[in-house]
Amino acid sequence: MDLFTLLALAVALGSDAFSLCVGIGMGGVNRRQIAVISLTVLVFHIVMPLLGWYVGGFLGSKVGRAAAYAGALLLVYLGLKMIREALQPGREEPRFVITNTAGLLLLSAGVSMDALSVGFTLGTRQVSLALAAGVIGLVAGAMTLAGLTLGKYVGGWLGDKAQLAGGIILAGIGIKLFF
Repeated sequence: MDLFTLLALAVALGSDAFSLCVGIGMGGVNRRQIAVISLTVLVFHIVMPLLGWYVGGFLGSKVGRAAAYAGALLLVYLGLKMIREALQPGREEPRFVITNTAGLLLLSAGVSMDALSVGFTLGTRQVSLALAAGVIGLVAGAMTLAGLTLGKYVGGWLGDKAQLAGGIILAGIGIKLFF
């Protein structure tokens, strides 16, 4: 697999993290949250192909489905919470906070599940697993950072309307993951 193909694969795997994080960023995030979320998604996008490579397709499909459903439920919950907060103006609390490790891990696992199956597929190709996992992780981390930053900028510019739109985006992505 040449470097261009690997980069295209990495961008495709990072695109769901980007779109999801635009919605999260629109809800309002601070620099620390951007860094933590971006780094966690980066790590998951490195670990998941490695896990897929070593664990194999059967276990990956079983775990992947359960984690995808859990991640989808989390997105729907977060989206509905953002919508509710946007429709209740005048509240002075943070718009979006991933307050615990479990939420952050579910979010990261949800956007990284496709990398698990890609890892299994990479095992059948002649490709450096370390290079592939590293490129996938770095690209996904960068796309997460870009999505959160873009969402934060647009969210600050548009205010509550951006939070409402972000909530709709998150809930919509969550619902889409069920089908």
